[in-house]
Amino acid sequence: MSKEKMKTSIGGQAVIEGVMMRGPEKTAMAVRKPDGEIALELWETANASAWYKKTPFVRGIFNFIDMMKLGYQCLMKSAELSGSDMLEEEPSKFEKKLMDLFGDKLMNVITMIAMVLGVGIAVVLFMALPTALSKGVNLLAGGAVPNMGLSFIEGGLKIVIFVAYLALVRRMEEMKRMFSYHGAEHKTIACYEAKEELTVENVRGFTRFHPRCGTSFLLIVLIISILVFSVVTWQNGLLRVVLKLALLPVVVGIAYEIIKLAGRYDNAVTRIISAPGLWLQRLTTNEPDDSMIEVAIASIKPVIPSQEGADKW
Repeated sequence: MSKEKMKTSIGGQAVIEGVMMRGPEKTAMAVRKPDGEIALELWETANASAWYKKTPFVRGIFNFIDMMKLGYQCLMKSAELSGSDMLEEEPSKFEKKLMDLFGDKLMNVITMIAMVLGVGIAVVLFMALPTALSKGVNLLAGGAVPNMGLSFIEGGLKIVIFVAYLALVRRMEEMKRMFSYHGAEHKTIACYEAKEELTVENVRGFTRFHPRCGTSFLLIVLIISILVFSVVTWQNGLLRVVLKLALLPVVVGIAYEIIKLAGRYDNAVTRIISAPGLWLQRLTTNEPDDSMIEVAIASIKPVIPSQEGADKW
């Protein structure tokens, strides 16, 4: 297909039976309903011009948290629009009590609880567990592994856990469909960046891999964490986890700037940086069918700014 002619800041996320696209001015979510129609929701992109979302090395952690929150809210809303089975079950007594207690604020409470649980699981899987396993390796080696060596072992374990997690998740039928919508999202953005007309036929021919994908970003976070966390003490495992948590905004900030550069320029260095993430996207994207591409096109069109170049990356 046509060579990329521009790089857009428009990005998105696959949701249940749909795609969410976020532009500099508008955010949209398109979802395929059970009757085959496409439901489209459109709203203003919040705080897009806030200083902390534009300042280098500061913007990374704020944009990351914002996308996590928005992503979960869109997942819950898409489940409702798509008629997901998870919403057809009769609420339990506990769920009914929560509805009575929080009313229309229940979704915000659930979102916050889910984010806290998600962060907690991530801390255990990608901080506490690799640290404990690395210390175990050092113990078996009689304490002969230097701190830098332990940091690389720990980092390698984190990457293995991450890849294994993705490989297991993609075996679920629901996730296979979501990963296909993820592929449709990437293809549609690539078509738009090539300045081709956004039609199913045109989008179909583009690659499902994109250098500015969240999967690539998370992999860069893991790699940067190996270097940053190498300066953290190994004497106390709990203290190491606490210090790594404190340094996480630094890691995310650096990783965000790296993926910004990798997405902005196309040269030997950026291609090397992007290569591992593009490979990993083989686990998080699938080739979409035409109906999925239709949904992705429906989600991107409303967020394209009227002023040409306003969405420049």
